[in-house]
Amino acid sequence: MFNGKSILITGGTGSFGRKFVEIVLSRFKPKRLIILSRDELKQFEMQQAFSQKKYPCLRYFIGDVRDKGRLYRAFHGVDYVVHAAALKQVPAAEYNPFEAVQTNIIGTQNVIDAAIDNGVQQLIALSTDKAVSPVNLYGATKLCLEKLVVAGNSYAGGGTKFSVVRYGNVVGSRGSVVPLFLKQRETGMVTVTDERMTRFWITLEQGVNFVLHCLEIMHGGEVFVPKIPSMRIVDLAKAICTECDIKYIGIRPGEKIHEVLISKDEARNTLDLGKFYVIKPSFPFWSTGNWSQGRLVPEGWEYASNSNEQWFEVEQLQELLLAENIFS
Repeated sequence: MFNGKSILITGGTGSFGRKFVEIVLSRFKPKRLIILSRDELKQFEMQQAFSQKKYPCLRYFIGDVRDKGRLYRAFHGVDYVVHAAALKQVPAAEYNPFEAVQTNIIGTQNVIDAAIDNGVQQLIALSTDKAVSPVNLYGATKLCLEKLVVAGNSYAGGGTKFSVVRYGNVVGSRGSVVPLFLKQRETGMVTVTDERMTRFWITLEQGVNFVLHCLEIMHGGEVFVPKIPSMRIVDLAKAICTECDIKYIGIRPGEKIHEVLISKDEARNTLDLGKFYVIKPSFPFWSTGNWSQGRLVPEGWEYASNSNEQWFEVEQLQELLLAENIFS
């Protein structure tokens, strides 16, 4: 469905954006693949890996989702949008709260308006497990993003379709703990906040493939959640540095011991589709398709990182990190 189409990704020079561009270029022949981001240095560096000479479909647009006028120009003639732009660092969002609001909330509404008014066919936005019962501002802004994107379907009136993908921590992304552990490995001691801490884990490639799949099957209004493994942070530390001492330093402000991808309150609107879940909107303002092949999850069920059925152990984490070329 992406051959001969125009695709735009916001935050396109981030970890997800680079992998998204790599996979789309390897599997499809888009008419245009537009990389929108505000960092000219990252765009320059990305052009060294993905040049317009080698890939004539590529377009590099400098722009910020806070600038609605720039979005309107960039979205002209675009068929599909992946909204990945966000301020993601939890401490930075706590210290600069309105900056996170302007990018993650106001910027998202700008993206929605530009998509509707330019006749974009489909838009999918990236969210996080931190949006579920948020305890920090970053999670709260992502919860707002989800609500805005789902409600975008009612604003579009049957035109542009909007959906959300929500998943957990990404292996090797710039925001993950892996780079910190790799650096600490040289000192012989790694710091872990709490021995009990667990997280959901997904690779960049899995994340991109899931987003592309959801773009193909979405009706509009869904929140898609993949079934992914959990891991213990202390096991990750052991996987990266088997001979290091571990120092427990206590959880940081805005952190949880465990994360939740689907809450108990969302369970009543959640369908099990085998390899992933679909959370249908609470308000039936529009049709999201019947998803008749889905099975309603039990009342009171939740999808939490500590009660997950799939787990990565130390050896599996080492194999994954090696496969991702994160360390040798």
